[in-house]
Amino acid sequence: MEMKRTDFYYDLPQELIAQEPLEPRDHSRLLVLDRQARTRADRHFYDIEELLNEGDCLILNDSRVLPARLYGKRKETGAAVELLLLNPHGLDVWEVLAGPGRKARPGNVLSFGDGLLEAEVLEILEGGNRLVKFRYEGNFYALLEQIGQMPLPHYITHELKEKERYQTVYSRELGSAAAPTAGLHFTPELLERLKQKGVRIGFVTLHVGLGTFRPVKEENILNHKMHSEHYELSAETAELINRTRAEGGRVFAVGTTSCRTLESVGLQNGKVEPAEGWTDIFIYPGYKFQVLDGLITNFHLPESTLIMLVSALAGYELTMETYRYAVEQRYRFFSFGDAMMII
Repeated sequence: MEMKRTDFYYDLPQELIAQEPLEPRDHSRLLVLDRQARTRADRHFYDIEELLNEGDCLILNDSRVLPARLYGKRKETGAAVELLLLNPHGLDVWEVLAGPGRKARPGNVLSFGDGLLEAEVLEILEGGNRLVKFRYEGNFYALLEQIGQMPLPHYITHELKEKERYQTVYSRELGSAAAPTAGLHFTPELLERLKQKGVRIGFVTLHVGLGTFRPVKEENILNHKMHSEHYELSAETAELINRTRAEGGRVFAVGTTSCRTLESVGLQNGKVEPAEGWTDIFIYPGYKFQVLDGLITNFHLPESTLIMLVSALAGYELTMETYRYAVEQRYRFFSFGDAMMII
């Protein structure tokens, strides 16, 4: 059946959009959705220790967010400028979003962190993004950690007091423009308790692009063009998944990014094999999942590709019903919000 973008709309009161992360991380609420039994249970995130069995496997995305938002000024005039780093294009050359755009013309030099970092605008790309070349002394990423700000989604208007709260505790591979937010609920202690119980933990890397927030504009969702993101699945993780499947355990993806990585790799001769590449996989109702058995994820924006992915796993009616229930029960939504576990 043809699915329309508006089929995935739900009414969300503004005050349910979480502006701050909860402390401790694992005390957020967890809505457990059983697809087969069509039941819901209200729990807390730390309860996943009870909900996962020995021999189950959790796949986490270890990508780390770049502090990719830079505030500075034009060297010539002192006018304020803002850059958002999108993609590297070779040595010290990046594609960026510049604001205000008219103040970033080819040849302009922009200064950040009192001159610690300079960027020369090389060209204006189709669509208005800029190509800039950075000049600095020392290590570029260390400088970003020092002077860059976290690129929080537009719906978070509060200032983030501590940068690390927009990183997972296991993040290690720098490269994302947004956090894989389902993983923000884990603490080192919770992960340790899960390991002690015999739950296997594996990692993939998918660098989250800003396209993840791009709204679906087409009325017929099949006409939506997905953004592309880079992923990596190691031999060690492939072996962990294959062993779990062979021994009858369940494979859970933590977050839609881990889910997209696993399903992009898929099964070759009934097994997962190590892989690396770019994926623009679009998962919506009717999709047949090959690798994962369950998903841990946050609550997503109405009409987004992410709520479409959840609907593919849990079923369209059950998903929309569950979202309406979550609104009624006043769960917290989006990046700093509560979580949902689909089993």
